[in-house]
Amino acid sequence: MSGYRLYGFKLTGSCAIEAALAEAGVEHKFVPVNTKAGETRTDAFKAINPRQQVPVLQLPDGSIITEGPAILMHIADSHPDSQLAPPPGTSARGQHDRWLAFFHANVYEGELRQLFPERYVDDPTAAASAKRAADAYVERHFRIFDQVIDQAPFFFGVGLTVLDIYVWMLAQWTDQTWLVSECPRVARLSDAVASRPKIAPIHAHHFL
Repeated sequence: MSGYRLYGFKLTGSCAIEAALAEAGVEHKFVPVNTKAGETRTDAFKAINPRQQVPVLQLPDGSIITEGPAILMHIADSHPDSQLAPPPGTSARGQHDRWLAFFHANVYEGELRQLFPERYVDDPTAAASAKRAADAYVERHFRIFDQVIDQAPFFFGVGLTVLDIYVWMLAQWTDQTWLVSECPRVARLSDAVASRPKIAPIHAHHFL
């Protein structure tokens, strides 16, 4: 087995992985898995990821990594010259990983409830209420992060990290008018990521 294989699809969590691989200069094969057509629910894909979700990154040794933050950190740590994460054991790394976990546990999960509220209720009439609760939940957590950004253009200043990439992706899935108005620092960070030469084509493919 040689090379990386990224299983993903347009407008899914795989776009952050594409961006990180591009920034790290990692060649890989992209394997489209049509989530809208139910291809993640096949037995073949279940053998790759029992959770039946993308993204999935297959490493050159054939092993599998799932969960976006874990994949992003693997890319950063296995390609240290890219400087996509602070060095392990540093205070900066602790803050980086803290906020990466924060976004995965809260914003990513909350945005799924916004987009697919019917999946989270057993009474279809409750879907609208579930979405309203998710809207407030996601907005609360974006506001929390906006208040701790004190550098520009990225969280740690001029150095891009996979945290910035993850925030960029999740920022695309929320209302842009609201984001610019209520979380201008997050919006600025997101725009800075989107404008990077290696990420701009990925941004255009997924979001424009």
